[in-house]
Amino acid sequence: MATLNSSDSLSSTFYLTGIPGYEEFHHWISIPFCLLYLGGIMGNCIILHVVRTDPRLHEPMYYFLALLSLTDMGMSIPTMISLFRVLWSISREIQFNICVVQMFFIHTFSFTESSVLLAMALDRYVAICHPLQYVTILTPRLITKIGIAAFLRSALPMIPLLARLPFFPFCHSHILSHSYCLHQDIIRLPCADTKFNVIYGMIVITMLWGMDSLGIFVSYVFILYSVIRISSCEGRFKALNTCVSHICAVLILYVPMIGLSIIHRFGKHSSPLSLILMGHIYLLVPPVLNPIIYSVKTKQIRQGILHLLLPQKISSAVI
Repeated sequence: MATLNSSDSLSSTFYLTGIPGYEEFHHWISIPFCLLYLGGIMGNCIILHVVRTDPRLHEPMYYFLALLSLTDMGMSIPTMISLFRVLWSISREIQFNICVVQMFFIHTFSFTESSVLLAMALDRYVAICHPLQYVTILTPRLITKIGIAAFLRSALPMIPLLARLPFFPFCHSHILSHSYCLHQDIIRLPCADTKFNVIYGMIVITMLWGMDSLGIFVSYVFILYSVIRISSCEGRFKALNTCVSHICAVLILYVPMIGLSIIHRFGKHSSPLSLILMGHIYLLVPPVLNPIIYSVKTKQIRQGILHLLLPQKISSAVI
């Protein structure tokens, strides 16, 4: 019976949802989505290129920014194809195995981004509290290890969660709430006991997001303690100003993420439109806004982008 259920699940077809009630406007709605996706991909690619090619940016802070750009793209790109297939009326169908792969990448890179933000908080802590040891502590080799560890820490817990899905019989509705696959969405569809996935999923979310958010909070407690001890107001302002971009990146990831989780867990009677909009905000806002925030707030990144896009003399004149 388990083998039969597994076979049925693997051959199952699920149906994605666009913007309910606005199906006739899907082609027009796809235009801003397309611009946002292209803007996010181009912005993060520019950040990666500038950090790689500009020797002045070969410092720990910018290496972590490059990791953030990679995770941003890894979180948003898997949803792009299925979203536009729905909005362009190509197909609402998605096969089960493709759905599982999409879930793996979305959730893995979502958790990885949270881990990278924790690493960036530690980077700010070392830069402000131990500036003389900054370069010697955060070496490129250590940053590479942190990036690999962040990905593995996020990917491995997803394996037991997703490995159980093929053994569930999906004998109820096959209609998903989004234009992409999320575990908390698909786990409501099987006509079987899904307690393990529900409880294990909540534990994973609590452990990973909880540990990351706690680590970020503790880092900023130490940062504020060190900033308060700085005698000059100008020095305090400069120290805190280096953290503004990171704080914004934390907020634009965690606020939509928490909102989407709350709606999925407790918002059974909420509007489907609010659920779908929150899901798109969760996946689109960080990749689009992070490059903008860091370009505006970080002079070195802004200079690197201007040197890339404009002639040297014009860049110097603008800056």
